[in-house]
Amino acid sequence: MSRHRRPFSLLAALTALAAPAALAGCSPGGSEARVNPPSAPPAKVADLCAALHKELPATVSGLDRTPAVPASDLTAAWGGSAIVLRCGIARPEKMADEAQDGIDVNGVGWLLEKLDDGGFRFTTGTRLAYTEVRVDKEHATDAGMLVGLSAAIAKTVPKGISSY
Repeated sequence: MSRHRRPFSLLAALTALAAPAALAGCSPGGSEARVNPPSAPPAKVADLCAALHKELPATVSGLDRTPAVPASDLTAAWGGSAIVLRCGIARPEKMADEAQDGIDVNGVGWLLEKLDDGGFRFTTGTRLAYTEVRVDKEHATDAGMLVGLSAAIAKTVPKGISSY
């Protein structure tokens, strides 16, 4: 992921999707979310993820925290499966692609990928644990969605390049 590319704003990226998403309506999902934890990250990464888990906000984009099943310090969810976080993932291959779009939210760099289902996947770069946040298409237009998550990540996951 290139950090020297043209300035890229989360608001600009998500505003482009505002009209279709607004027509789709908001359905936050069920009372729990099935989230597969990453496969056995190194102990140092798992410890960083556990610290992050304790700092995650109770609400994101107005959606309350939802129990993730199975329960794990590596996962979290809000609004059913509307917003799902996985910490301790392996480095995404797309992270090495200079053509990929990236954004910065409160000092945390994110790789931005639009998914086939209309949602987005955001993955942190330059942190000692890679964290992935998937957002369904109904909630992908909330420009403030990454603010609270970025604050928790900045507080608990130091800058650096993960070897995992």
